[in-house]
Amino acid sequence: MHLDLSELSHLAPIFRELFKGYHVSRRDPELYAQLSNFQDQYRTLFKALGFELVCDTRGFYYFVPELAAAAVNKTAQRLALFTFILVEHLADQGRDPISVLDGGSLGRDELPSLLEKYRDLFIQAEVQTQDELEEKIMRRMTQLGFASEDNGVYRFLPPMHRFLDVCLSVQQDRDLAASLHSVLPLPTPVLIDEDSDEKLLQTDDPLDLAEFDEEESEEDALARAIAEEQELDA
Repeated sequence: MHLDLSELSHLAPIFRELFKGYHVSRRDPELYAQLSNFQDQYRTLFKALGFELVCDTRGFYYFVPELAAAAVNKTAQRLALFTFILVEHLADQGRDPISVLDGGSLGRDELPSLLEKYRDLFIQAEVQTQDELEEKIMRRMTQLGFASEDNGVYRFLPPMHRFLDVCLSVQQDRDLAASLHSVLPLPTPVLIDEDSDEKLLQTDDPLDLAEFDEEESEEDALARAIAEEQELDA
């Protein structure tokens, strides 16, 4: 495919956001529209760089490094664990987890009781205080595009479906998995040591949020990919 780079007017900011693990969704209208309009061109260019551009039909884009490791990293473990905790917590309150995690919100004032209720699980994630919960989990969720924060209210965005999908995939009874608001509890993931051979969750999408190779800067990586693509077209 011949690439007309003049069409890819938002190439630099799109690459910068995806490169750091951010999920581009409709809350980023300019970047999302550019990806939607030139999806094939962006996918071809990024493939030359070694990344797979994934378009989820629920309205978001993200990078998957080729040959990504099956074991999730510490950040993904924390976010997955937090999702499981939220699902159980919301169900206990009689609230529908799907409606909350699919565009709903959670108040910052709910975090202390959540931390106290599931303290043993949060300790696994090396989270023991509200400051650590906000820094290691809530802040990372907003940085990676899974949620937004405004005046102490966290609103969940479409990329949260990546973690909801994991919740559904580990349900032994898929008929019951369609009703997360039922009284049946979800299995809770256990964090593992990075050196362990065990895997937290084995799925086709390992939720690999590991930091990408830092030896090459964003600008150098992008320049290299463009140069390689131009050589192929020559």
